[in-house]
Amino acid sequence: MAQIYIAFVDTPGLFAGMIRRVIKQKYIHVAVSLDPFLEEAYSIGRRHPSIPLISGFEKEDKRKILRAFPDADYMICSLECTGEQKQYVERELGEAMKKRFRYHYAILGLPFILWNKPFYQKNHYTCSSFAARLLEDAGICRWDKHFSLVTPKDFYEYRGKQKIFEGSLRELVKADKGNHGFGKAPVFHLAQPAYAGTAYRGVGYER
Repeated sequence: MAQIYIAFVDTPGLFAGMIRRVIKQKYIHVAVSLDPFLEEAYSIGRRHPSIPLISGFEKEDKRKILRAFPDADYMICSLECTGEQKQYVERELGEAMKKRFRYHYAILGLPFILWNKPFYQKNHYTCSSFAARLLEDAGICRWDKHFSLVTPKDFYEYRGKQKIFEGSLRELVKADKGNHGFGKAPVFHLAQPAYAGTAYRGVGYER
């Protein structure tokens, strides 16, 4: 089996605060990553961390995000999938990256989420609706609602995920600096003292 990773993000800001009040949870942004250290993480979100009004599809740069939001907290969860499913996700993310300026944030769709009415405007997504559609098309996740209605809270409550990290983004970046070639071996280990005090589980987790 292979794994796909979901990053849950808590960042400050007026717009983030509005979303947080609506969905009533700490983490208000989700990204899809091909690796647990978020080197290949993608989402519908800010094109520049400090400019919330300019949004679309982008590859996330955790170091740039850290400079803009030094107090940001992250939670990373893994989802089991087949090798073929992960290849599908990787291929679709690559294609979306090539056409990233065609994608936009679904601002018009936000009231429809509150009204619980499906709404889709071509190439317009929220962070969670993009991830929901991608992972459902890949056969990794199943939702009991239209993808446009999926919120970060749905991902947070999704039963199939396994938490492998929760803590500050600064801690994650610091851990990454000491890790090389992490694609060849598990990168999070409960036994490593550097991670004491945070919630880690090995990538090859036990059920």
